[in-house]
Amino acid sequence: MALTGAGPGLVLVPGMDGTGSLFYRQVPLLARRYRVATYRLRDDAPDMATLVADLAQVARSAATTGGQVVVVGESFGGAVALSFALANPQLVHALVVLNSFPRFLPQGRLALAIHALRVMPWKAMPLIRRLTAFRLHSRYTHRAEIRRFMELTQETSREGYIARLRILQSYDVRDRLGELEMPVLFLASERDHLVPAVREARAMASRVPRATVRVLAGHGHICLIAPNLDLEDLLREWRPR
Repeated sequence: MALTGAGPGLVLVPGMDGTGSLFYRQVPLLARRYRVATYRLRDDAPDMATLVADLAQVARSAATTGGQVVVVGESFGGAVALSFALANPQLVHALVVLNSFPRFLPQGRLALAIHALRVMPWKAMPLIRRLTAFRLHSRYTHRAEIRRFMELTQETSREGYIARLRILQSYDVRDRLGELEMPVLFLASERDHLVPAVREARAMASRVPRATVRVLAGHGHICLIAPNLDLEDLLREWRPR
């Protein structure tokens, strides 16, 4: 875990790649107002409960006055953040969910992805990332940032990807969203080709009492390294109470 900045605690929960390093552009922006915690998801987590327990430890370390934090989860990290907020509402001042879902559908895609990861040569993964970059990244993202993304995601292991995909096979919080009493901001990229982010955000918001939806125009699934997206600005405009 790494802590940067001063102010109210804020925890950034990584996506499927599991590395907090991918928040590199947002951390200095958020640190203008928050005490920002980043961390790495463990590759051997057998279930969501383990990841929730890990996040609770990080949240308690990052918390300042009042013992609560703002939790920001991206994609798979959004699923972890939602699960964490349901299990530990007393630790969450506000929740931000980016390009995520309460249940991953269709489930058949998960089974296919797990099988493909098991059988493909792991050295082919960088090539696959390059070939799919145009569908995943925002149109605003510079090539240099995409290259940096490729470098940082090399830290992720085959085992980590498979473990997280398996966790999604049993993840489903759709019927519990109404229990979230803290302010929740759902951020959804307009051009997300991996997750139907806008549809999912609106569906989740319809069940959450204090929900706000913000559509990120022109952005793709991987948007936090785009030069024109500033999470601190978005949070300041939202101003959760």
